[in-house]
Amino acid sequence: MVPNGRAAWIGGWIFCIFIVLPLRAQTWGEPFWKQALGGTVIGPPSVQDGSVVAVCDGGNLKAYTWTGRFLWNYYARGRLRPFVTRSREGTSYIGRTTGFLIAVSRTGRELWRAKLNAPLIGPVVKGWDGRIFAATEKKVSCYTASGTLLWYKILDQAIALPPLADKRGGLLLVLGNAELLQIDGFGNTRSCLLPKAPAVLVPLAGPLRHRDSSGTEAAEITLPLLILDPNGEIHGYGGDYPPFPLLPDVPVAAVSRDDQVAITLQNGQVLLLSLNEGTVLWVGESTSGDQEAPEEPGDIKEALMIYDERGIYMLSQSRAAAFSPTGRRRWVIRIIGASAIPQFSDEGVLYSGGNDWVLYAYRLEYQSRSPQQSLYGSLPEGTYGLGAPIPGLSSIPLSEAGVRNSLAMITLALQEGRVGKREPEFTAYLMEVIGSVRSNFKSSIVHPPVDFRQRSEAVSLLARLGSAESIPFLAAQFSREPESLVQAVIAEAIGRIGVDPEGLALKAFSRGIFPPAQVTDEQTLAAVAAAVGALCRFSGPPLSQTGIPLLVALAGYEHSPAVRKQALQQILSLQ
Repeated sequence: MVPNGRAAWIGGWIFCIFIVLPLRAQTWGEPFWKQALGGTVIGPPSVQDGSVVAVCDGGNLKAYTWTGRFLWNYYARGRLRPFVTRSREGTSYIGRTTGFLIAVSRTGRELWRAKLNAPLIGPVVKGWDGRIFAATEKKVSCYTASGTLLWYKILDQAIALPPLADKRGGLLLVLGNAELLQIDGFGNTRSCLLPKAPAVLVPLAGPLRHRDSSGTEAAEITLPLLILDPNGEIHGYGGDYPPFPLLPDVPVAAVSRDDQVAITLQNGQVLLLSLNEGTVLWVGESTSGDQEAPEEPGDIKEALMIYDERGIYMLSQSRAAAFSPTGRRRWVIRIIGASAIPQFSDEGVLYSGGNDWVLYAYRLEYQSRSPQQSLYGSLPEGTYGLGAPIPGLSSIPLSEAGVRNSLAMITLALQEGRVGKREPEFTAYLMEVIGSVRSNFKSSIVHPPVDFRQRSEAVSLLARLGSAESIPFLAAQFSREPESLVQAVIAEAIGRIGVDPEGLALKAFSRGIFPPAQVTDEQTLAAVAAAVGALCRFSGPPLSQTGIPLLVALAGYEHSPAVRKQALQQILSLQ
């Protein structure tokens, strides 16, 4: 039996080893790993699916695993803006200072580039179906994941705050005259003039509802948000909110989750606001409180915030801190010599680029976030309703002349980048044309099948519209299409869209290739090989883990020389 004094002595040492030392290591920032980059990180890194990418001042985008293993280096052949956004599939969107928007695959290959004619003024904003929104000083453009311009808007005033996602599949902008714009995924715009330019906008998930003056409940509001003014005032928009308290300092960043909003103030304080009660639930400090530490950093000018099931994270160029939802500070770390705001990953690693051209990784937590039930990253928050034909949405006739004229009209809209608000109608019409070979739409009107050549053209146009929401429709249509020419075009269309978030297209291709195989047409099999290669190049692992066996099967001697050649070319392109 251990004497009480000795037990207390041992217990004290155990406390020091397991409690005091980790806390001090987190406060002083001992790196988990570090990598020399050959340049300075100029913006917040982007983290996703066990990897991190960072933009460097020499025009490079570099990627590493969360354990520090080098993955790839992409050189843009010119200087970059300090922004990188990663899609659900891992595509990195970056911007040249000369005004080019560039898409880089999760394996470091350039997928496409588009000329914006002016540099990005903020990070690219992601839509729900792979589309992206890119903002320059006086223009907003919407592109598909494969680089097709869907629409653009010229603005009367310069953008004052960087654009951000509005939790409705669109984006929010504030112009120089304090005008607030909400632009949805199809370019439809709502606006209002604010009394003053806000410091921070906080989109809310909702749905929040309000009552009009008569006391009856009105329809659901599409744009609930909070506006945080520089003087600390909080204004609710698009809902019935209680009075909010005056913030004690200038807000610099905020994030919402459910009915709560976490806010970082310029003085380094972090607070949690209840939307239902209109009260501050707690206030936390992001300073270490260590009397032996060097002088604490000053005010925070810029910050990023994360609020998920793990807690609340405040990330700034000089320090970072984590809090539990109840306000307990879990850790705080000083960041000395950082060149940009850091980023925190699902694996519990903080990534910070230094002025010494080194990327530092700090392992601050050992419990990863709950895995997402998805082949790729986090599931989108909603849909645009483009996944299935909608009977009656389009009034365009399915006669031969009507289809010919309609396809020409849609083609012109795509060429001019003016699809915009007609996209749902165009998508529904194209799906109706493509699916006219079968008559199982829930409609009282039964049309004869459209000519296979026009159906093929409709498939190509649907691919140019490029919504990932159309992949399930195309995958199903591939399996039931009787015409081999149209089936080949469907495969090409899936490859052009470039994303298969649930692996449905690859499953349809597998059913057509492996016994009992249904597809024997040489042109269709070659198109499948090209589509599988395109999907793997665009989306990379884990999609390639399914796609490469398909290509190996198509390269077998039981297939024609043309099919084998195409499959081998696609395999070589993935090396």
